[in-house]
Amino acid sequence: MTTVKIATWNVNSIKARLQNVLAWLKSFSPDVVLFQEIKCVDDAFPRLEIEDLGYNVVTHGQKTYNGVAILSKSPIEDAAPGLPGDDGDDHARYLEATVFGKIRVASIYLPNGNPIDTPKFPYKLAWMDRLKAQMMRTLSLEEMAVFGGDYNVIPKDSDVYDARAYAMDALMQPDSRARFRSMLHLGLTDALRAFHPEEHLYSYWDYQAGAWQKDHGLLIDHLLVSPQAADKLVNSGIDKGPRGKEKASDHTPVWCELEI
Repeated sequence: MTTVKIATWNVNSIKARLQNVLAWLKSFSPDVVLFQEIKCVDDAFPRLEIEDLGYNVVTHGQKTYNGVAILSKSPIEDAAPGLPGDDGDDHARYLEATVFGKIRVASIYLPNGNPIDTPKFPYKLAWMDRLKAQMMRTLSLEEMAVFGGDYNVIPKDSDVYDARAYAMDALMQPDSRARFRSMLHLGLTDALRAFHPEEHLYSYWDYQAGAWQKDHGLLIDHLLVSPQAADKLVNSGIDKGPRGKEKASDHTPVWCELEI
């Protein structure tokens, strides 16, 4: 049996966080990494530095904004950038590929949706509908699949330090939460919650108002796994270490392990 450690991390600019990212890859040594908000075009991604650590890399980049990537210690096959369903959507927010010959992984940067009284919120909801449709297509193959990323959804009030402070935020709107639940109802398992049901676990802390020091966080980064992958789940967690570094991303990695 082989244990495969899969992590998702919104790095909030790969260039700005490169030294932190390289140090984390060396110390944590994940087998597969799903990055969001790389904030660079494909050619500008620091591929050589990461390949030197033993990773294969595929990216779906965009200048200044968005951008997702997949790293794997195994060959990466059948990479497919972009979320189907809207030919006019040019945001680089979705990338999927096969790793270790049998695990389909997706790196997801779901739209934030704020402010909710602008077109950004309907775009978020429509994007979530498209994501669910893509999940259904992948699940129909009945294979191991991991949909990881920054979902920009706070699933429950206990997943935020102060639910009242986020009552009008797109991350906590009933429509956002309902769509997230509907994805779980496809038969997906939240890998973190499979081992950690406790409240007030966070993956994001704002840069403002000493949020990190006060542990004023949100849980918005999730790894949703297919039934075939859930059967292989042996561990999961949040690695808070990177958030405490200098020049840290405001997110920290969430990870799970599959024994395949």
